[in-house]
Amino acid sequence: MAKNLLIVESPAKAKTIEKILGKDFQVKSCFGHIRDLEKAGMGINIEKNFEPSYIVPADKERVVNELKSLAKKSDEVWLATDEDREGEAISWHLCEVLGLDPRSTKRIVFHEITKPAIQAAVQNPRKLDMNLVMAQQARRILDRIVGFELSPVLWRKMSMRNNLSAGRVQSVAVRLIAEREREINAFVPVSTFKIEALFTAKDVTGKNVSFAAEGKKQNTATDAEQFLESCKGAGYKVNDIQVRPGKRSPAPPFTTSTLQQEASRKLGYGVSRTMQIAQRLYENGYITYMRTDSVNLSNTALGDITNTVKSMYGEDYHQFRKFKNKNESAQEAHEAIRPTYMSNSSVKEPEWQRLYELIWKRTMACQMADAELEKTTAKIEISTNKEELTASGEVLKFDGFLKVYREDWDDDDTDEAGPAANTDEGMLPPLTVGQSLPLNEMKATERFSRPLPRYTEASLVKKLEELGIGRPSTYAPTISTILKRGYVEKRDKEGTRRDFQVFLLKKDKVSKLMEQENTGAEKSKLFPSDLGLVVTDFLKQYFDDIMDYSFTARIEEEFDEVAEGKMKWNKMIHDFYDPFKKDVDNTIENAERIKGERELGVDPDSGKPVVARMGRYGPMIQIGEANDEEKPRFAKIPTGQSIETITFDEAMGLFGAQGSMGLYEEKEVSVNVGRFGPYVKWGDEFVSLPKGTDLSTVDFDKAVHYIKEKQKADAPVGSYEGKPVTKGTGRFGPYIKWDGMFINVPRRYNFAKLNQAEMDELIDAKVKKEANRYIQRWPEDKISLENARWGPIIKFGKKIIRIPKKADDTRYTPEEAAEFTIEQVKAFIEKEVPGAFTKKSKGTAKKSATKKTATKKAPAKKAAVKKKAAKKK
Repeated sequence: MAKNLLIVESPAKAKTIEKILGKDFQVKSCFGHIRDLEKAGMGINIEKNFEPSYIVPADKERVVNELKSLAKKSDEVWLATDEDREGEAISWHLCEVLGLDPRSTKRIVFHEITKPAIQAAVQNPRKLDMNLVMAQQARRILDRIVGFELSPVLWRKMSMRNNLSAGRVQSVAVRLIAEREREINAFVPVSTFKIEALFTAKDVTGKNVSFAAEGKKQNTATDAEQFLESCKGAGYKVNDIQVRPGKRSPAPPFTTSTLQQEASRKLGYGVSRTMQIAQRLYENGYITYMRTDSVNLSNTALGDITNTVKSMYGEDYHQFRKFKNKNESAQEAHEAIRPTYMSNSSVKEPEWQRLYELIWKRTMACQMADAELEKTTAKIEISTNKEELTASGEVLKFDGFLKVYREDWDDDDTDEAGPAANTDEGMLPPLTVGQSLPLNEMKATERFSRPLPRYTEASLVKKLEELGIGRPSTYAPTISTILKRGYVEKRDKEGTRRDFQVFLLKKDKVSKLMEQENTGAEKSKLFPSDLGLVVTDFLKQYFDDIMDYSFTARIEEEFDEVAEGKMKWNKMIHDFYDPFKKDVDNTIENAERIKGERELGVDPDSGKPVVARMGRYGPMIQIGEANDEEKPRFAKIPTGQSIETITFDEAMGLFGAQGSMGLYEEKEVSVNVGRFGPYVKWGDEFVSLPKGTDLSTVDFDKAVHYIKEKQKADAPVGSYEGKPVTKGTGRFGPYIKWDGMFINVPRRYNFAKLNQAEMDELIDAKVKKEANRYIQRWPEDKISLENARWGPIIKFGKKIIRIPKKADDTRYTPEEAAEFTIEQVKAFIEKEVPGAFTKKSKGTAKKSATKKTATKKAPAKKAAVKKKAAKKK
């Protein structure tokens, strides 16, 4: 047994560090946080100065028990969790659980997993920084309070089937996306006319080359046409030439947010994927710590970069730079993200290579010389109207850092006032003052102003950082949360065709042309869902502090003050909680239910109102009212359309073909839009249509075509034990289906030519695997006892229910669980889900009731769902 136990967060990191430290150290992972706030009753005692109540979750008990056992056998325990607030808090929780004294336990931190860094850390241990611990605790408690107090308000004020949630940072992020969407929807494009002339002149070899010059924009078509008319018969002469030197400087090394932004622009990675790969690179010793808001580089790193630049490119390409943080609170992480060894320009793992190369190039470039340019601007006089045209050209005299790396820009940075100057301009041929230039042609092209683009994941991170909302560790989980909750959708948008005018002056004749362009196309952008828009409006109305950008940023600053020891964490929470709780109570008492309705018009056939609104399963169109004698008609609003923008005609189009279209094989055929998108209904069967299908384009023949495709796909391709085997392709790839069991088909099989022997092999393997999975099954009750990682569990429908411990505080073994009766298992379920087995009788009673009674009882049913959801939280 090693004398020293060193605890880190991740198992990958543990293996690397254990190799470095040798036999005196045993390195073990705690797999991240080992304790969290209790879920029951919020886990915070408001009356006792916000005292938190922590528990070890069931899935961490095994890890904790193993660490306790190892700690008792070791002479000394060292804590080497990550160097940020989360890491400091994990070290403190380890002290609490393992019975260590935080005042004397050795705490070490390092910024890179290299032998010198680890050995230096071990030689210079420190004590736990309780200010950092309290700052993390303050964030966790405040966010728990907001989530637990706000979410039930939404459940009570909005009839939605899914669990709604609100959060201090997530709700503000959704607001940013929602406001940008509304700006775009309200934007009215204004057209102007761009003047561009093409001239010919001789280059240095005497060859004729063309180059362009631009004139002053014209505001209207009339102005543009008149300008070109005024240029008829004109002579063009170079009036002035200016040659100015210029330079470009490299960007600072990566911080968490700038890495996320550049990986999105250059590699197309989402924020979560970027952080997952960066975590692997760090744990395997390739890069420094990847959660940082510092652009600082250590002296050792600067020396390493200097040597690498000089050896690869020479002295002329090196330029020493020290970058300073704009953010004064960037203190926890001491360095920017960089390779641990600059001599490693690549890594062997293909999945990690692209991100590593990006980090390596950015780090190299930040210590390289400026790029030197020469910019030429020529003014060209028009003889007939004394207006001027401007021709610009740029020559790169010395590439400097551009030899290695060039930073990309977001869409909203590339307007005329932004960093578009970083784009390359063409070279001009040699020109002289007084030189006459022959005109090839001059165009006045209509161009339209554009709204700010929708956010990408990366540009949203950039905006949150600019506003001071969140910190490096919060960006990825915030975006994951708002996508998972359905408040925001990440998708592409197809462009639309648009006409534009062009006036052309050629051979002293002005002609008018109409051309077309594709406009509005966007890729991987964040769109607010109707749910996100409605919830944002509600929170803005009743919780203006929580939704205020500056208020949210100020909270972040207060966390920083707690981390610096300038503020007590519970005083900060107290100052926040009192006014917030008043808002919660006032909203529950007085706020109306969230409707999210927009009246579109009147149905010409029935005379009933047509309304776009939020329903239990999402946005929908409703014709008629709930208290009408005839049941209202509903249609789901498909992805890509919104309650706020859908037109009356588009809404009615969703109902256009909902009636019976005819019979196919003696069963009725109709089409509709449902919870999961458009579909064909054939008798009692449902056949999905491609996402985004316009129902008005689906006639009877097309509907039958989809039915035949489904029949063909569902036809048996073999049998096993006398039961049919079918093939299909689903969300997770190709599969075969047998006896209600879905079996994935690995790539090593030729799915198109799967034979009976291969199907037998796949089903055999699945049956054996499932035999180990199930302890007992009661299919008629949708109940099973299954083996899980930490012991037996109960599955009830889609719910996972943990089996309570025995009286001696030990867990049941699979062998003991095999002896349970169905009555015992139902009792366990009933304890977790009260009324689980009395629902059916209630549901039957409701069905037998009259329409009027059912309508009155519906809200009660929804309230029951909400209570269950509250219990989950």
